[in-house]
Amino acid sequence: MSSKTDPLVAVLKGGLSAERDVSLSSGRECAVALRAAGFRVAEIDAGADLPAQLAATVPDVVFNALHGRWGEDGCVQGLLEWLHLPYTHSGVLASALAMDKTRTKSAYAAAGLPVVESGIFDAEAVRAGHVMDPPYVVKPNNEGSSVGVYLVHEAANGPPQLAPEMPGRVMVERFAPGREMTTTVLGAGVGGDASRALTVTDILMDGWYDYEAKYAPGGSRHVLPADVPTEIFEACLDYAVRAHEALGCRGVSRTDFRWDESRGLDGLILLETNTQPGMTPTSLVPEQAAHCGIDYPTLVRWMVEDASCDR
Repeated sequence: MSSKTDPLVAVLKGGLSAERDVSLSSGRECAVALRAAGFRVAEIDAGADLPAQLAATVPDVVFNALHGRWGEDGCVQGLLEWLHLPYTHSGVLASALAMDKTRTKSAYAAAGLPVVESGIFDAEAVRAGHVMDPPYVVKPNNEGSSVGVYLVHEAANGPPQLAPEMPGRVMVERFAPGREMTTTVLGAGVGGDASRALTVTDILMDGWYDYEAKYAPGGSRHVLPADVPTEIFEACLDYAVRAHEALGCRGVSRTDFRWDESRGLDGLILLETNTQPGMTPTSLVPEQAAHCGIDYPTLVRWMVEDASCDR
C-alpha cells in the first residue's frame, strides 16, 4: 500500500453475481467507515469495464467488498494481481478453494477438521430421484449466502424440483442438524502473522438460515458470545483458525458451523469458510469485531493496512 498520509482506496461493490444487492450494501457501509478512518475513497460498481474503471481511478489500494462469483472466487483477485494493485481479503488460490465447496471440504478433511458426507451430482439426476437418503441439502458448488439451497426433509415425498437456473451439477450433502454458529478470524494465515479468532455467534431463526434470514432486518437473532459449553466454544475458535490456515486465507474470514448438542463435540461440523464475509448492517463480522472492542472504522483500517499483492 502507498505511504501517502491519505491513500486513495477503491471500494469494489455490486458486481455480477447473485449476491449483488448484498455487495452494494457491504460496499456502502465500508466506504462510510473508510472515510471515517481517514481514507480518500472511490466507490466502484464492478462491471465488465472494471479494468478501465481501475485505470481511471488509480487507487493506492483496493478494498474488495464483492460477494459471490467473480468477486469471491479468485477472478477479481487475479485481475488485481495482474494490475499490481494491493487488495484486501484472500488471494487467488484461497479464494478459489473456499468458493468451491467440494475442494473446501477436501482441505478441511486433510487438516483433520470434521465435515459431513457430500457429493457432486447432475442436477437432472437430483430432480429425478433421491441421490442420498433424506434428509439432505442441495446447493450450487460455488455460490454463497445460501443462494439456491434446497433442504430435503426426511419425510419428503419426492426429490427436490430444482429451479431451471440451477447449475448442471450440484452438491448434495448430508443434512447436519443442530444449532448454526459462526466464528470470525483476523490474520494473515499461512506464512504470515498469527491468526486470531474473535468469538462465537449463535444464530437463532425460525426455519432455515436462508438469504432472507441472513440479510433482512429481523431475519435472525445473533447471540454473542454463544451460550455453549466451553469445550464447544473453544473448538469453534480452534477450528476456524485451522480452516483459515488450511485454505491459505488472508485478512478476514468467517467459518460457519452446525452443532448437534446431543452428540457433544462429535456433533460439531464445519459447513464453509467465507473469504469475503458480509459487511452490511446485519452482518456477523462487524458485530463480532465490535463485541471484541474493534469498531467498524478500526476494522476496515486494519483490512486496508493488511492489503497487498501476492496473497
